[in-house]
Amino acid sequence: MSIIDFVKQPWPWYVAGPLIGLTVPTLLLIGNKSFGISSSLRHACAACFPANIPFFKYEWKKEIWNLVFVLGIFIGGFLAMQFLENPNALVVNEKLATYLSNFGITDYSGLVPNQIFNWQNLLSLKGFLMMIVGGFLVGFGTRYGGGCTSGHAIMGLSTLQWPSLVATCCFMLGGYFMANFILPFILAL
Repeated sequence: MSIIDFVKQPWPWYVAGPLIGLTVPTLLLIGNKSFGISSSLRHACAACFPANIPFFKYEWKKEIWNLVFVLGIFIGGFLAMQFLENPNALVVNEKLATYLSNFGITDYSGLVPNQIFNWQNLLSLKGFLMMIVGGFLVGFGTRYGGGCTSGHAIMGLSTLQWPSLVATCCFMLGGYFMANFILPFILAL
């Protein structure tokens, strides 16, 4: 197996997990940096729109590394999409596929079902709830919770921060509640 073939396949948890986990001590060692993606939007807004808004009045240049990190994620994702795409079909559990077929979801050719996430559905009630309202709730929850899932669950838990434990438990409970109670109702619309 070549290195390209190895990189193209899904990596097992025991390889990917420790690699993600190693970002925490690396960031702490190179300058006591905190891992998180949602803060980069604040840094970008403070850099691009220097208004007289107190939330954006801080030394954002000290956090330029975070913007470079996010740019690296974007470039890495683009390169992976162009050169490392896995040609195999997405594997979905048979029971889940049967359950989702009751809602008209049968296309698993992408990372998200095309029957829900497309431009035509954006103006439907189901699409509006899933894409617009859902996106707003993610953004609002990130700001209200003081960070995103990656910041709290990866960085916050590894540095033993109590608010991150509470936030991560709430993420998990919210995800369970959404997937099992709210999502079936929305898909049935």
